[in-house]
Amino acid sequence: MTRLWNDPADFADEMIDGFVAANGRHVRRVPGGVVRATMSPAGQVAVVIGGGSGHYPAFGGLVGPGLAHGAAMGNLFASPSTQQVYSVAKAAELGGGVFFSYGNYAGDVLNFDAAQERLRAEGIACETVTVTDDIFSATADEAHKRRGIAGDLTVFRIAAAAAESGADLAEVTRLARRANERTRSIGVAFTGCTLPGAEQPLFTVPEGRMAIGLGIHGEPGVDETDIPTADGLAELLVEKLLAEVPDGVQLAGARVVPILNGLGSLKYEEMFVVYRRIAQLLADAGLELVDPHVGEYCTSFDMAGTSLTLFWLDDELEALWQSPVDTPAYRRGAVAAHQRTDTSARSPISAGAAAPTTATATEAIEPGDEASRSAARTVLAALRTVVETVDAHVEELGRIDAIAGDGDHGIGMQRGSHAALAAATAAVDAGAGARTTLARAADAWADRAGGTSGALWGVILGAVAAKLGDQGRPEAAAVAAGVAAGSRAVTDYGKAEVGDKTLVDALVPFSATLTQAVDGGARLADAWRTAAHAATRAAQATADLLPRMGRARTHGQSSVGTPDPGAISLALIVTAVGELLAAPNQKESANG
Repeated sequence: MTRLWNDPADFADEMIDGFVAANGRHVRRVPGGVVRATMSPAGQVAVVIGGGSGHYPAFGGLVGPGLAHGAAMGNLFASPSTQQVYSVAKAAELGGGVFFSYGNYAGDVLNFDAAQERLRAEGIACETVTVTDDIFSATADEAHKRRGIAGDLTVFRIAAAAAESGADLAEVTRLARRANERTRSIGVAFTGCTLPGAEQPLFTVPEGRMAIGLGIHGEPGVDETDIPTADGLAELLVEKLLAEVPDGVQLAGARVVPILNGLGSLKYEEMFVVYRRIAQLLADAGLELVDPHVGEYCTSFDMAGTSLTLFWLDDELEALWQSPVDTPAYRRGAVAAHQRTDTSARSPISAGAAAPTTATATEAIEPGDEASRSAARTVLAALRTVVETVDAHVEELGRIDAIAGDGDHGIGMQRGSHAALAAATAAVDAGAGARTTLARAADAWADRAGGTSGALWGVILGAVAAKLGDQGRPEAAAVAAGVAAGSRAVTDYGKAEVGDKTLVDALVPFSATLTQAVDGGARLADAWRTAAHAATRAAQATADLLPRMGRARTHGQSSVGTPDPGAISLALIVTAVGELLAAPNQKESANG
């Protein structure tokens, strides 16, 4: 369990502030994360890593000479937002392009890819290699679907070493891809992890049992067994990894880096006992062990568990692996002294001071006309209803998500909706029209929530906002068109389809029913409520589906019988907004 926090909603920001205050020699704070506090050569490829917080030393602890140039740091177990990734990359970029690497999780892919496209549109070359080392999360013939766990370290380190050597972006990418192809990991856990302020862990393991193949975000294991002895655990881990040796590797004489990683609360002494047997088994298999690692490299908050990674070297990769590194949490060899960044060139954000990362936060607002300002007040009322709805169901949404995911859906929705309401309130107070009000809310939701749901709700609200305008009262047809545009954008952006057991399963029927009812002459309030009923039925029906997208995909059958949390949260929200639109004081707006 976790014991020390102030407001759980502020935990990640306060953690980053403290991390920067303690490690000012290595890192400095920028909106969205941290970058090196030391100078790097102009024209060097900038290696930018990242993901959710709660995995220290990944990701901020790996920023410094010889390793990453910057780390985008999201909320606990939630990917950084597009704006956070973009902000860190802009601060880290040196003129040689940006190389991104991170674990292969849906929210990270969505947000890093979106940031990458923004940078490319500005003329900054970018490439990405997602880490896919977890052998239990997909079969070998679908290795591209595997998630990244402690094998992140090998890919990050090879990419960074290549960049430090002067390699160009294409070469850095080639070597990182090769490192990923030659990295395999498997993890086990004896207890779940508990987020700050939560009363229960994200998942539990029965007393005396061990989960096998778990994810680093608290996703439950794929399999379960009795807790073995230390030697028995070593034998299980080694057996699984030696059963899948990378193509082209001959066991006899192969050189391999073993990394025994603690997931948060397993004692080092226990890991040394396990590693003793791992080393014996690998040597007996004819392997030559290079630079063994035993420690914490990618944790899962306070989870009791461990993972074993094998990084299969060749001459090219080994030369890069031996390069020196100096970061807050990871050091190897001797790094030459680096000049500190000129303070006059720094971001105005001081170390230890968090900053808003939404680009529009300081932009002037062009007032809307009276009709649009009135509509903006309806938007604000709807967002207040959204917040109340999410707050009322946050624990249930988390419980549903924990069945086959990481259990943070309710928390993420809460963060996003509260940020959206705050941004919309400020916009309305400044005289904004409906479009600007909802657009500000969309940006704030995506930025504060992070993760997959944050990105998708930002897309939905942004699409609706674009159809509302800042002049005149929006017609019902415009609202329906905005929802339809949001539905199309979500399927284009997230690549999910109806039947994949995602938010899309509720969003598509909601949009289709709303459009049909409005086209048939129904008032917006009536059409919306009819559509909400369709969304609710569809969301409940996801209980019968096997997941084909997102983190739940790994757990397959275990999620059958439980509806998708994203679909359920959307259905709850549109139902509550429908009741608001039908209320007597909203009838005039709902007729529009």
